[in-house]
Amino acid sequence: MALGLASQLAGIPGVGLNTMIYILVLAYALVRWGSGREIVIGLAVVLVAAVVSIATDFSGPAELFGGFGVLVAAAAGGAAFRYRAESRRRALDQIRSQERVALARELHDMVAHHVSAIAVQAQAGRAMAGQRPEAGLEALAAIEGEASRTLAEMRAMVRVLRDGAPTEYTPQPGVADLVSLARCDPVPVVDVQVPDDLDGLPRQVDAVVYRLAQEALTNALRHARNASRVEIRVVQGGGRLRLRVTDDGQTDPARPASHGFGLLGMTERAELLGGTLRAGPAPGGGWAVDAELPTEVAR
Repeated sequence: MALGLASQLAGIPGVGLNTMIYILVLAYALVRWGSGREIVIGLAVVLVAAVVSIATDFSGPAELFGGFGVLVAAAAGGAAFRYRAESRRRALDQIRSQERVALARELHDMVAHHVSAIAVQAQAGRAMAGQRPEAGLEALAAIEGEASRTLAEMRAMVRVLRDGAPTEYTPQPGVADLVSLARCDPVPVVDVQVPDDLDGLPRQVDAVVYRLAQEALTNALRHARNASRVEIRVVQGGGRLRLRVTDDGQTDPARPASHGFGLLGMTERAELLGGTLRAGPAPGGGWAVDAELPTEVAR
């Protein structure tokens, strides 16, 4: 504006195009990075500057409409790049949110399972210490092993969460690893039956079945009163894979089927793969968890 007015007073023509580039850059920068208030005030100043520039170097209606068209195009370009950046930021935030939920679910499943195993071993060791003193040492050894595995897995997860920190990725456990959950002692006994022909399962389904069974077993060990047996059954047929985990404990009427992060995480895992999960008191007594997953998952 100062150059335009100075050229007009001095009678020097032709500075309009030289000063217009600054107006275009300002219009683009305002819409691209400015706040709402800055955009309103800045564009008002730009409009006044454009009017002064055109008025001091006016050569016809074509230049008038062309100049304002170029000005609007600069502002529209800033708005387009701003919208693109905001869309990308929202997409990244959504991805991070989903990753946080997945990590929270993994952390809950991992810690809950190991801590429940530690609690069961401690209870068994205390109960058997009076009859067999060596049972206390066996229980302490089992507790030490579970605690060491828990710390190792938590350290690995912390390394994943820290930016730039290297970590080693180990294969996710699957259906074939369910047999490692079986045990004959202490009570409750855990009986696992898995078909032998499940090698062709998608990796997502394979990992989710293990996590669902692990969490259902953890809940049974923690909540089933006076349970003597927990059964884990996996059946495949009709393009669906069914997991059923039951116990023969006494049902607690105050225990809701839809409460707690464990059941919520299990339901989310099943639904993400297009499956279903139901949990509640079994008709014959005890507690039952039924999950159905498709054996073909869209990639």
